[in-house]
Amino acid sequence: MQDITIAAVQMNAPLGETERNLDQIERWARQAAASGAELVCFPELCITGHWCAGEVWSAAESVPEGPSCQRLNRLARELGVYLSVGLAELEAGVAYNTQVIIGPTGIVGKQRKLHMSADEYFHFRMGTQIPVFDIGKCKLGIGICYDNLLPEVSRIAAIEGAEVYLMPHAARIGQWPQADRRQQQVVADIKAQWSKVYAARAYDNGMYVVACNQAGQAGQEPLTNHGGGIMVFDPEGKLIAESRTRAIEDEMVICRLEAEAFAQRREGRCFNLQTRRPELYGPLAAPTC
Repeated sequence: MQDITIAAVQMNAPLGETERNLDQIERWARQAAASGAELVCFPELCITGHWCAGEVWSAAESVPEGPSCQRLNRLARELGVYLSVGLAELEAGVAYNTQVIIGPTGIVGKQRKLHMSADEYFHFRMGTQIPVFDIGKCKLGIGICYDNLLPEVSRIAAIEGAEVYLMPHAARIGQWPQADRRQQQVVADIKAQWSKVYAARAYDNGMYVVACNQAGQAGQEPLTNHGGGIMVFDPEGKLIAESRTRAIEDEMVICRLEAEAFAQRREGRCFNLQTRRPELYGPLAAPTC
């Protein structure tokens, strides 16, 4: 790993308003690049919106041939940055919840969401792979929202070489909180959960973790409201950057990820990836009751 400057964005992504969402992604990407970011991380389904309805199929696009990927391909080439963006992907007549990595030379790869939460199961097919993406200065793993609550996913990415782990979210909050105090409580609750769970993902796997969430009302359906939140943890599990606002609104955080901190953690005495005993872990792959 080499030192790399990343930007993480929390943004509103209204359902089905693809062009509007792409305009916002481009605006944030340009601002991030102007501030020195080399990798810009956007939330889950930030292009098409967080669809859990029959319309998800009609809104989905092919990857990488679809118009959204092609537009962002041109943008990444112009700015000389890598983009992590989420969309509903269409392949062979079914939809996937997909995060795509796009760089200055084109599409690097994609991660399909592996585990569906609640109603998502009825609209998206689940992915089957946990790839790691080499973008030169670092190797990326990706866990999409609910995937991050299962520690096996990030552990496999770490074993496969991930040094920075992206956690794009479209985490829903139920009814939209009108009162400022209620919005502040929603943001605080999200960050409290992430501080417990995602700090552990970073510490256990000795890698940087970058989490960002959609923010705001995405549609008329009560369950399409998202609470925002950005948090970056270092390989020791320490919080090194986070969104400042306590309201649920768009924001960007820029942070420098240092190779030395990664190396110190991975090379430390008795670091757990060096002392694993895989022959004992068979029950992890067994079905649960």
